[in-house]
Amino acid sequence: MESNTKYKNWNAMSDKTLAAFIGQFIRSKRIEQCITQSQLAKNAGISRSTLVLLEKGETASLGSLLQVLRILNQLHVLAAFEITPVISPLFMAKEEMTKRQRVRTRPSSQQPKSDW
Repeated sequence: MESNTKYKNWNAMSDKTLAAFIGQFIRSKRIEQCITQSQLAKNAGISRSTLVLLEKGETASLGSLLQVLRILNQLHVLAAFEITPVISPLFMAKEEMTKRQRVRTRPSSQQPKSDW
């Protein structure tokens, strides 16, 4: 697996190639951690054949993928899917315009009378 993934053209890759890339990632992390396919499958709550399919880049459920990533302590790869709200500069300018600029005191004749 190529170590420098910053320059990959992800959009040009086919779905099959992307799935194979994910499978290679899972396999390399499993081997790096010295975990057998049977151990990983058991800990993830999936069958070994499902794990084999995942590592080959074949069809597997999203739930299976998430369980495997969790066991391999690799859920951080999902950070790329985090949605961060973007506030437009126009919205910020409008909000700034609605903020109070000063505090005015009422003349003593207009102040409400107190029962005290």
